[in-house]
Amino acid sequence: MIDIRDYLRDETMPHVLCPGCAHGIVLRAFLEAVGRLGLSKDEVAVVAGIGCSSRLVGYIDFCTLHSTHGRAPAFATGIKLARPDLNVVVLTGDGDGLAIGGNHLIHAARRNIDLTFLLFNNAIYGMTGGQLAPTTPEGAVASTAPFGNVEPAFDACKLMAAAGATFVARAVAYEAPKLVDIIAEAIAHRGCSFIDVVSDCPVYYGRYNSLGEGPEMLAGMKRTDAAIDGLLAGKRFVPHIAQPGRPLAVETGILHRSERPEYTAATTRPANGR
Repeated sequence: MIDIRDYLRDETMPHVLCPGCAHGIVLRAFLEAVGRLGLSKDEVAVVAGIGCSSRLVGYIDFCTLHSTHGRAPAFATGIKLARPDLNVVVLTGDGDGLAIGGNHLIHAARRNIDLTFLLFNNAIYGMTGGQLAPTTPEGAVASTAPFGNVEPAFDACKLMAAAGATFVARAVAYEAPKLVDIIAEAIAHRGCSFIDVVSDCPVYYGRYNSLGEGPEMLAGMKRTDAAIDGLLAGKRFVPHIAQPGRPLAVETGILHRSERPEYTAATTRPANGR
């Protein structure tokens, strides 16, 4: 068992995450996965863009870079090409990664560059006021959709698999041990790895949609897995919460895995191809 405090920068505390936010659970799972793989802090580079999840790079004691909005995949690509020996991880949100950064994300998948993407999916823009995000479910309320969202939500895993990522998975913050396993496999995979991590935002998404606070939203994540949604659809975890968790049921676990040439290796071969 590792002590995750060894991977944190004490001088940057306290953190800015709101009470009940599951991003801290996801961060701990990431740090435990790094420890399980036996990687030193000098062997890991972590890049982030803009958003609640992207602020996490300021708290972890690796080689870190806080980049511009949506451009984390581009910065990470440069780092990986310059230092192929590093394990490069991108922390991004559903807005940062799928909206303004969507084009960079899909081209990283197309190239199959050896990066690991952790997309913190809380279905809303949490840092800037609760606006509609590409992952906000239809019918859900946001500050820019006060009468309910009419747009279909992105399935980020299908998008990344279609774009060419060779490791695609989905996990929920509620199941932290399973999340550690998946992150460790993703980092060890040689190629573009993508994990859609279902998190929560009790301050905006939860409040706007009457889903309760952090504990209630975490419990509601049990319904996120399509395999058990039917069994739990008629149940309530907390008496005063009418809709426990997000209504969208999706498949979790490792959804796609394949092997094909990795971009960094292909671009660093000698000019004669030998």
